[in-house]
Parts: sequence; C-alpha cells; structure tokens
Amino acid sequence: MIRPALTEIGIFLIPFAVYALILIASRSGVLAQTSWPLHLIAKLTLGAMVLVAISFVLLAQFSGAPPNSIYIPAHVENGKFIPGVEK
Repeated sequence: MIRPALTEIGIFLIPFAVYALILIASRSGVLAQTSWPLHLIAKLTLGAMVLVAISFVLLAQFSGAPPNSIYIPAHVENGKFIPGVEK
C-alpha cells in the first residue's frame, strides 16, 4: 500500500521539480522567495492535482484483473496454504 501512495506523491511533486530545474538552468535563485510567488505555486499545485487525477484514472483503467476474470481467494486445503489466483 505504501508504493501506490509514494507513486502518487511523486507524481504530485513533478511540476515543482520541473520548475526548480528550470530555475537552476536559468541560474535564478531556486531558494529565493521571489522565484516562488503565490500565484505560481497555485498554478503548480493545480497542475499537480490534474496529473494525480489523470494517474488515478489510468491506474483504474489499466491495472487489475482482466474483465470477466474469476478470483479464487487464498484458502487452506488439507492443512496446506493455497494462495489466491485469478482465472
């Protein structure tokens, strides 16, 4: 469960990292307060939220079992653990 959460956090941070790289490439002050005005942070946050929403849709659309598949949950047979499978 931690991997999907970290993936979404990483996707959220992409616009901020790209802007920081642009500041570094242009030799502007990355840590200077004037390089990070509030309206720009709001735009970066909005872009990050759009990226996260798109990633949620793509994750729901292209991951998981194929349609009409049957899941047999994990169970114990004759004292032996049988993991769950998709058929």
